[in-house]
Amino acid sequence: MVHQSSGARPGPFRRIFSSSRNRLVDSEKSPAPQMAQPSQQIAAAAALTGPAKLAAVTSLMDKLTQDLTSINLLPHQRDSALEELKIYGRDPRDADPIFTKEGIETLTRHAFNSPSSTTSRNALRVLCNALLLKQETRQMFVDLGYEAKACSKLKSDNRDDEFLVSRILFLTTYGTNTNLVELIDKHHLADAIRKNLERHAKHRTVTSSATDPMEDMALTETLKLLFNISHYCKDRISSFTAAIPHIVTILCKGSFPSQKPLDPPTGSLVNTLLNLDIGAKDIQASLYPQSDPNLLASHLIDLLTRSMIAYGNDLEVSVTPLVGVIRAIHEHAPEDVRKFIREQLLPTEADRTEALGRTDSLPSWLLKNSTNPVAPQLRETISNLFFDMSDNDASTFVENVGYGFASGFLFNRNLPVPQNASEAFSTARSGPNRPVNPITGQFLDAERRPEGPEMTEAEREREAERLFVLFERLRANGVISAENPVRTAVQEGRFEELPDDYEEELD
Repeated sequence: MVHQSSGARPGPFRRIFSSSRNRLVDSEKSPAPQMAQPSQQIAAAAALTGPAKLAAVTSLMDKLTQDLTSINLLPHQRDSALEELKIYGRDPRDADPIFTKEGIETLTRHAFNSPSSTTSRNALRVLCNALLLKQETRQMFVDLGYEAKACSKLKSDNRDDEFLVSRILFLTTYGTNTNLVELIDKHHLADAIRKNLERHAKHRTVTSSATDPMEDMALTETLKLLFNISHYCKDRISSFTAAIPHIVTILCKGSFPSQKPLDPPTGSLVNTLLNLDIGAKDIQASLYPQSDPNLLASHLIDLLTRSMIAYGNDLEVSVTPLVGVIRAIHEHAPEDVRKFIREQLLPTEADRTEALGRTDSLPSWLLKNSTNPVAPQLRETISNLFFDMSDNDASTFVENVGYGFASGFLFNRNLPVPQNASEAFSTARSGPNRPVNPITGQFLDAERRPEGPEMTEAEREREAERLFVLFERLRANGVISAENPVRTAVQEGRFEELPDDYEEELD
């Protein structure tokens, strides 16, 4: 059996969800802007620090622990205690009893054993914050063996439960020895995630935007959990294939308020697709529906177009997964969809009026970032996408992007340079044949010619003499050690002295 342990897992995707992972859990509808004013008790709790705060936390934890063995709190007293404890737990200073083994056990038992959904969710919020703020508490939670109850609670048709339990399970994928395979095979985690995504997809078919902020927050937490599970437990990726149609539905039909095109949950939807089996036969109809086979590809390319402007120095983390998903969609798509993607992403005739990569189009943006020195994963993914769109053929690749952009990619993969790489070629996907510069990819008739008259024969001779003398001086001073090519030509009899009245014959 594969046992997936999740220590400090380094890797390119660890930061993808970092921003949303660092939010503390607040009220039931947090962070809804129209939150009720806190009670005087809660306000007082927020102001406590030092020994007074520690004493208050200790007292609350003792009451909640005793309440588990002999019920001594009324429901509203229990909920009030947990609400106050949540305020204290936002800052781990002077709140040590929350983060002990005993404290985590108390919170866990209230969260998963309480018959009251209100008490359960209040305890879950305190527990979420504890697991977020102190990494060692995650293993404490795992050691309690509540995986089955957590997965069972995740099946609840409630967005607060979905949000809280998904976050707890997500946090346990870092720094613990939780058995991910067992979560999937024994506790049916994949089924719970798929069911929640199905609920979100059905909701999006009725209305494109969420009326409750918790809808999008819960969706994001579910996607974060799915991403980590599929990233760290690759042996069970097939268990999540059935979730792909729901992810695609939400992505294409959802409308999410955001400042940038790949803000959660849109970016989370894209990132999740990156790990899943896009090529599975039984989900192809959902990726390329007969009514509109280009729907998903068009939506992804639109996101990429908007991301050109929205992201500056954050391309590596934000945009790389999107390009990777487009590449996967292209790889498994029907021929008509592949043709559509190539028409959108390969350089057009308008792009070839300049050297490739110099216009403001999406293909030019991709080409420029295929050599981006500060985004190695992005440039690698873009180059692979262009090579795929060239049918993995080096000659076609050079024709599509120019030898200047293709040379590094071919060299790094030990692929032979096409023999005709230095020869002009014609491209005529649309319009008349026009010769193209093989290095820059620009139409030859669009290249700028040097201004002014050409050099006369006498000027050429003087320039050649100047270069010959300069070469000799560099060699004499030890700057270079190579032999002067002109001297070598004379010594080998390949140098011919022309008469003054010589005229070059032109074809």
